[in-house]
Amino acid sequence: MIPFSPPRIDQKVIDEVTAALKSGWITTGPRTKQFEKMISAYCGHESTLCVNSGSSGLELMLRWFGVGEGDEVIVPAYTYSATANVVVHCGAKPIFVDSGTDFNIDTKKIRQAITPATKVVIPVDLAGFPCDYVEINKCVRDNVIRKMFTPKTQEQEMLGRILVLSDAAHSIGARYQGKKTGTLTDISVFSFHAVKNMTTAEGGAVCLNLPEPFNNEEVYKYLCIKSLHGQTKDALAKTKAGNWQYDVIEAGYKYNMTDIQAAMGIVELQRYDKDMLVRRKQIFDLYSQGFANKDWAILPPYETAEKTSSYHVYLLRIKRIDEVQRNSIISRIFDRQVSVNVHFIPLPMLSYYKNAGYTIDDYPVSYENFSHVITLPVYYDLNDKQVQTVISTVIESVEEVL
Repeated sequence: MIPFSPPRIDQKVIDEVTAALKSGWITTGPRTKQFEKMISAYCGHESTLCVNSGSSGLELMLRWFGVGEGDEVIVPAYTYSATANVVVHCGAKPIFVDSGTDFNIDTKKIRQAITPATKVVIPVDLAGFPCDYVEINKCVRDNVIRKMFTPKTQEQEMLGRILVLSDAAHSIGARYQGKKTGTLTDISVFSFHAVKNMTTAEGGAVCLNLPEPFNNEEVYKYLCIKSLHGQTKDALAKTKAGNWQYDVIEAGYKYNMTDIQAAMGIVELQRYDKDMLVRRKQIFDLYSQGFANKDWAILPPYETAEKTSSYHVYLLRIKRIDEVQRNSIISRIFDRQVSVNVHFIPLPMLSYYKNAGYTIDDYPVSYENFSHVITLPVYYDLNDKQVQTVISTVIESVEEVL
């Protein structure tokens, strides 16, 4: 069986994790701080806070911005549930917006969804392909939209407009107009979950790129406190002689990353552009070449004049089929010992959100994308022979059903 997305765990990763274990630092410590600085330098944004998941990073920033009861947050209908769940956790209401044919949020429909209750827009770089941030940033800065904004907290007053919080879970290393994700809008959040391009087993990072009058380093220092139960000193700070005393200034959260996790990330980031992304692009290119002459295949966009993907997952769509036929194709692929997936089931189709009153009928492009898509395996150790096996297996399975 060709698996779908096993993590890359080689001797370099094992050695660095072992060194972390032997160092005595297994919670947040020097490696986590090093990893944060490396991410900031790699992407080019102001400051980075490493956390225990991408989801906790999103929720932390919603809470930092003061999102709560009575507020609305715009979220694409086509994304993983975490993007909307964090909004619900804060007591706010997710406002779903349909996607475009590139799977990302339809920027034209964002404006239509904005009300005086809107506090945040969360675009999602699905599959690692960046959203149209110029359009999104322009929208929230538009004078008409700004006049609708009703701030309730100091942070909202300082920004004076809707916050753009990028769910960049898939897209570390992607580029838009020559800039890397992390720098494309106010705040971006990466995920380092086990299936992501760069993994720390579980983990994530908050990339701070807030405009003046915010001081991103001061925001970072406060978030260190907020993400550790509101405690003013972490374990590393308390190791200094006579520095054991601390205070708790708010009822914070437990979102910190550990040095064991950071050890994995340090190794992966050091070789990410010249190794991991190179291999993933090769796999994408092989898939595109393999399906190029099939009139039933819709190949995913991953390189344009403005955008370069992080090559996270390959979203192959099949023309002239419905959801039942797509599911039949997937079953046939698995019968041939190849693992595939579907990214994702649109949120209005999931029981929790259906029961909350959302309906997929309001998001036709999201449903169209979902009902035709099959996600193909992409991971570092997938060799060329296996890629060709995936291609031939998909072709055989599709053409049996069509």
